[in-house]
Amino acid sequence: MERTVGGFKSGPDPVTEDRVMLLRSRKSRIYFLRRFFDYPLTLSLDTVRKLGLWRTLNAGLSYVRSSLFPIHPENNLEQFFINRFGRELYRTFFQSYTEKVWGVPCDQISADWGAQRIKGLSVWTAIAHALKQTFRRKAGGELSQKATETSLVERFLYPKHGPGQLWEEVARRIVEMGGEIRTGQQLTGIDTDGYRVQSIQVLHCATGERETLSGDYFFSTAPIQELLRSFTVPPPQNVLEVSDGLVYRNFITVGLLVKSLQIGSVADNWIYIQEPDVKLGRLQIFNNWSPFMVADPGHIWLGLEYFCNDSDSLWRLSDQDMIALAKQELAKIKIIDSDNVLDATVLRMEKAYPAYFGTFERFAEIREFVDRYQNLFLIGRNGMHRYNNQDHSMLTAMMAVENIVSGKNEKDNLWEINTETEYYEEESSFSKRGAI
Repeated sequence: MERTVGGFKSGPDPVTEDRVMLLRSRKSRIYFLRRFFDYPLTLSLDTVRKLGLWRTLNAGLSYVRSSLFPIHPENNLEQFFINRFGRELYRTFFQSYTEKVWGVPCDQISADWGAQRIKGLSVWTAIAHALKQTFRRKAGGELSQKATETSLVERFLYPKHGPGQLWEEVARRIVEMGGEIRTGQQLTGIDTDGYRVQSIQVLHCATGERETLSGDYFFSTAPIQELLRSFTVPPPQNVLEVSDGLVYRNFITVGLLVKSLQIGSVADNWIYIQEPDVKLGRLQIFNNWSPFMVADPGHIWLGLEYFCNDSDSLWRLSDQDMIALAKQELAKIKIIDSDNVLDATVLRMEKAYPAYFGTFERFAEIREFVDRYQNLFLIGRNGMHRYNNQDHSMLTAMMAVENIVSGKNEKDNLWEINTETEYYEEESSFSKRGAI
């Protein structure tokens, strides 16, 4: 059953159909001083009132100083932030959250991280975007955001039951078309002739059986450390040195089902927790990603995001201790009453965030080695050790397939994905008909 929205067919009705993409509004804010601030920051009376006149004046003067006397060369992430926002805004709205994510001071992180994730965003681009969007809304608006900074994107397509539904559907179609998906297997060896991968060796974790699999093309989304240590003929020592020195951050999500929020009803997808007195880095509100992800619309599913290393005590906490910490911290910053928590769960993901420090500055040595294998394609966030969004990660796979189909051996176009400032979600016949 299709619905009509705005005068045109918008696709299946999500109430009765599951295989749909929802057109969702994006809203993210910063939580600081137990108050909300727009992200990206806006120079509004509300911002001035919450920050206070003295902080606002300092921020303005600091930004002017950085504009007139930028730091050159721009060697680290702290300098990247200061050049675009000024030292005061950097300390107020960026430093605490960023250092929670990476676990090291911003002056120890490569400026490449900023180029990857923040790109051309600055005070002026945020102001220009706000003005542009005001006029666009008056004119009726559109889905296309091709020329928009990723951090400024306001709408996106989202699966009805979350990202996992997308991959379940992909898997279903692969099997339906005759493909085979194997799970529970560990890569133990990669055999090459020096220019092409000839086969891989895998271990069946449940049975202990070993098997050799050959193929024409090979794709890897595995962490580069694990991939390079799997070559049966070891890579050059300098390549292994760089690979072994790459750093990753682990990710913990604590899901809390709550009756209500102390902050009232909010439309945010993400809330960046800039408060330095809690370990919590970011808060998701799953109802606002898709209302169909919550069984009872009267309840709220929250996702509390924590970042850590393998060696951190946080990573070693039991699920119950992790849940207790999450409840305590959200109550401390006045977002929930801990007595309103109805249910909870904990999910952990190793190597979720490839870091831009350690030996990352020598990453070109890894590229030079792996790119010589014509039929091996590194894709995705861990596969390329690139802090890409999910859409850009998927695009690396799509581009790799296009290269194969067109007979193109060079891989430069894969490594160039997400180095530009535009957002990839284009308006198309699908987005007009399939989005809700």
